[in-house]
Amino acid sequence: VIFSPLFSPLRLLQFTALCFYAQNSVQSPPNFKHHVTEQSRLSDRTSRRLTRTYQLYSRTSGKHVQVLANKRVNANGDDGAVHAKLEVETDSFGSRVRIKGAKTGYYICMNKRGKLIGKRKGRGKDCIFTEIVLENNYTALQNAKYEGWYMAFTRKGRPRKASKTKQHQREAHFMKRLPRGHLLSERRPFDVLPLPVPVHPLSKRTKHSHHQRSGGR
Repeated sequence: VIFSPLFSPLRLLQFTALCFYAQNSVQSPPNFKHHVTEQSRLSDRTSRRLTRTYQLYSRTSGKHVQVLANKRVNANGDDGAVHAKLEVETDSFGSRVRIKGAKTGYYICMNKRGKLIGKRKGRGKDCIFTEIVLENNYTALQNAKYEGWYMAFTRKGRPRKASKTKQHQREAHFMKRLPRGHLLSERRPFDVLPLPVPVHPLSKRTKHSHHQRSGGR
């Protein structure tokens, strides 16, 4: 075999190895996990926000989270109580939400000392919580501004200092429940309304066509 000076045996070996690697290498699928994580941390200002209505049952107090008119937040609300009804708004396409009392309109927020307070405007990250579904089917709510700080309440329903909370603690576990009587209202059958039939004045041509189709009757 005669090789060209420009294509030596060494170059031929390198070229063969490169072709073999290109044929046998399998391109891995793109990993969107990092992208999803980053986008979940951003507030979605363009999509239509979804609003859910439910109660948050506290695992420790055995009551429901409520937002009072004096901007205080506790977990002493009875099932179906006026101040225990919450409106939960989606903040991103992930699991970030903003929670406010349906009666008072105050959002549940967290200040730099880890205290839960009510605010009229809940646009800041201190009023955004990330819903974390746990293995025991309870939900933990981590603050978006102070990561590692969770909404939590004592057995007496008092807010616990967030800097002392952990995800595995019972004080930070909640269960979503529909307000009492909400299911009954949802069970009402749908009212099927007939579509309105437009009434147009018949022209001479329309009357003539209708007379021919009806056989002159």
